Amino acid sequence: MMLDDLGSLNDGMAWPVALLLAWLAGEVANRWLALPRICGYGLAGFALGADQIGLLDPVGSPMALLADFAIALILFELGLRINLRWLVNNRWLAVSSLVEAFGTFVAIMLVASAFGLATLPALLLAALAMSSSPVAALRVANELQCAGQVTERMLHLSAFNCLFSVLVFKAVAGWWVLTSVGSILPALWSSLVVVVVSAGIGAMFGVAVPMLLRWLRHGGNDATVIFALATLLLAALTHSLQFSPLLAALAFGVVVRYRRIVFSATDHGFGVLGSLTTLLLFVFVSATLSWQQVGAGLGLALAVVVVRMAVKVAATTAFARLSGISWRKGALTGLALTPLSVFAILLLEQSRHLGLDAIGQIAGLGALVLLLEVIGPVVTQRALIWSGEANRGEGG
Repeated sequence: MMLDDLGSLNDGMAWPVALLLAWLAGEVANRWLALPRICGYGLAGFALGADQIGLLDPVGSPMALLADFAIALILFELGLRINLRWLVNNRWLAVSSLVEAFGTFVAIMLVASAFGLATLPALLLAALAMSSSPVAALRVANELQCAGQVTERMLHLSAFNCLFSVLVFKAVAGWWVLTSVGSILPALWSSLVVVVVSAGIGAMFGVAVPMLLRWLRHGGNDATVIFALATLLLAALTHSLQFSPLLAALAFGVVVRYRRIVFSATDHGFGVLGSLTTLLLFVFVSATLSWQQVGAGLGLALAVVVVRMAVKVAATTAFARLSGISWRKGALTGLALTPLSVFAILLLEQSRHLGLDAIGQIAGLGALVLLLEVIGPVVTQRALIWSGEANRGEGG
């Protein structure tokens, strides 16, 4: 630790103090700088990390389960807002999603190779770069009270990006297990089985919980509480079994939507519970980083940020007219997909049991995560405001 006097704080005090400081940082960012609150949360978590001030050490912490619960809540809500029939009726939107995600994968692979990364780290970095942070997308959209084409496309493309990223990441992890262990069964278990079982568990929850609600004849706030408890149980179950809470929660939300149960506008974000878990999530993720990781590979991180943003904007702009919006709104949709970090770090954390230390292998990953954790939500905020879909500014 850098400050010896902080060593006297026991583990029970460190996280509450850190969350309070991060909340204050978020309020300063929002009220004085007109920035999304999550930017303040991320910077505070990084500053309080074990290799900086030394208040927090999330590695091996039970807070990892709460972080899984936090992003599971967000992915469940995102799944609720996904309309798969839209993709059937507007196939060019589906095409733009595929081109944008896999175009990003190929472009980042080329960038990583140009910077001299080995094959495995390059594949992992490209798989992570495919994703867009659903946490930032939903949080900024809810705070700005956004509604419109850019907002809905941003949410849908974020969900599909996360799905593609998980599938490719698990495939790469399975290949790594196959080459290191030499057995196909562990490789299939860490890739295909994890994906199928995680989605299956989420789908079962999506069928069972609406049935329970109809049997109990609960609705409104009671339904919100029951869905939150079910998501907590789902995150705990998949976390303990070493499956993917991310895929399970997204599948849970999608199936619930098609069981014809929807949230009212007042339930978006799960209210105070959602705000608290989002705060914890950003602090936890940022605290996993060290200044050494951020300093190493800064050039690679900057190149990835620029290329990734360019590919996403180019893809959404190219298919804008064909999918029913203007080129300008297509470009703004691509800009809104800039955030990445929270989803990527949690995906890496869930792969630690395989012995896959991707953060240590990819030199620019720490810098990339911190850059997109701070810059990404700001770009999303500006894109939604420029699109004219924000009903109020975050800074008041």
